[in-house]
Amino acid sequence: MHKQLSKMIYNPKNIDEAKQLFLDMHTLLHLAMMTQTPKNELDDLLSDLKNEEYAIMPTKQDETIAWVLWHTARIEDLTMGVLVGQDKQIFNEEWQRKMKVKIKDTGNALNDDEIMELSHQVDIPALLEYRNVVGRKTQQIVCQLKAEDMHRPVSLEGIQQIKEEGGVTSQDDSMWLLDYWGNKDVAGLLLMPASRHLIMHFNACSKWKEHIRTHNKFFRQ
Repeated sequence: MHKQLSKMIYNPKNIDEAKQLFLDMHTLLHLAMMTQTPKNELDDLLSDLKNEEYAIMPTKQDETIAWVLWHTARIEDLTMGVLVGQDKQIFNEEWQRKMKVKIKDTGNALNDDEIMELSHQVDIPALLEYRNVVGRKTQQIVCQLKAEDMHRPVSLEGIQQIKEEGGVTSQDDSMWLLDYWGNKDVAGLLLMPASRHLIMHFNACSKWKEHIRTHNKFFRQ
């Protein structure tokens, strides 16, 4: 689906088909409750996870499933809400309190100790609720896009807004995101943060879950 989308997304004649393909794929990368659709592979991945399993680093190369949910939701909120939708992000002080987290950024620069702290600290049901709200807004934004929007470059104002609101930190492992996003257009953001990025991370989570269920010793838990 992603390969098909990348071939048609810049063609004005295919705009309606491209948007629908994105929405179909995006729906499969979010819990079914987001769009009231049949359960999908992400539902299967998360539905039977125990709280402690969200906070396990299977090996020293891995993060945690809780971190992935936070990381992907924050990036989608920032890139789609601010950069594509040219609006404010969903995340605010109320959501921060609800999810019981200390950080505001995407979590790119967190070390292992900080990832574990976030993973044990975050309220998982609230995090999943936040992710659903972000996903619904993404779909609303995409439905309103026109063919000419696909070539629209990311604005400096949007990048500055993300920086000022704490979407990234001053650390190099976080700040690079602004340059990365700033060099993309709307179609590029649809093809990466809002779709391929999720595919990559949730494929990893599926492997981590299998590891967690088949091993007794882990790098961190």
